[in-house]
Amino acid sequence: MLKIAVLGVGRIGKMHAENIAAHPRASLAGVFDVHGPSAKEVSQKLGVKQYESAEAVFASGDVDAVLIATSTPTHADLLEQAIAAGKPVLCEKPIDLSLERVNACAARIAGTSIPIMLGFVRRFDTGHRAVRNAIASGAIGDLHQVIITSRDPGMAPASYIEVSGGIFRDMTIHDFDMARFILGEDVTEVSATGSRLVDPELMAKCADYDTVTVVLKTASGKQCIINNSRRAVYGYDQRVEALGSGGMAISENRPLNGMRLYSEQFTDQAAPLMNFFIERYADAFAAEISAFVDAVEKGAPPEVGFEDGRQALILAEAAMLSISEGRSVNTNEIG
Repeated sequence: MLKIAVLGVGRIGKMHAENIAAHPRASLAGVFDVHGPSAKEVSQKLGVKQYESAEAVFASGDVDAVLIATSTPTHADLLEQAIAAGKPVLCEKPIDLSLERVNACAARIAGTSIPIMLGFVRRFDTGHRAVRNAIASGAIGDLHQVIITSRDPGMAPASYIEVSGGIFRDMTIHDFDMARFILGEDVTEVSATGSRLVDPELMAKCADYDTVTVVLKTASGKQCIINNSRRAVYGYDQRVEALGSGGMAISENRPLNGMRLYSEQFTDQAAPLMNFFIERYADAFAAEISAFVDAVEKGAPPEVGFEDGRQALILAEAAMLSISEGRSVNTNEIG
């Protein structure tokens, strides 16, 4: 059993702790959070140790690996400490809001063989993964175009938006990674546009956008269109479409149930979409833990690693520069 400690037990960290505790090949070694009462609640509920500090986690012989789900500004520091302590690490995205800091982190951990996995959970969604597999198998011919739709059901609190790093680093970064995953090639060109339509006052205050569209292009000409909105009144909208020379593959939304209702007044009435990311990607989060355990047990590089996190942030920086200067940006322009 791989003994994993969780650092940070907010909404997503608590979910990770529960998934680890329920995993057949892992055990929850303990939890830590700077907010003691939160850590105490989770530790008591799951019957595990509450660590007094991150340093205590890294020093513990009862911890084989760590999962970092703390606030974003702490990720790079904790990741470096984990590697220095010889602990494999699964780190939530992004590695940091600053590409400079991520590059510095990359330099400090360069050469390590310790598994480092990034929490781009959508790679482990069965539908999205099936689209990628359809492309790899040649089922849709040569890939030409990918369309990724990702819309939140509602705006996050202003207190969160103000420290999020902006929509590209916070929200679209998942889609940048999904684009790289589906395209199977590095992106060379980024063009983005953004609007303030959901909450113009807050977005102007934060110099951010709540409605964005990004066009990505690879060296071979493959295209990916990403469209994001901070508010979709009908629910959490998550779709991936791939068009090829011989057909199309689509990963659809997930409603609360698969029933369709028909009557004299309407046809094809469906249940609402799942509410948000924890519900929508519940199976994917569990599969992510399995993939991490596999990588540690085999001593192999995880499927989604540190460099994937760095490349997604490069695309976020390129998108911001594209909006700022009103032009397409070559990814080579970004450090």
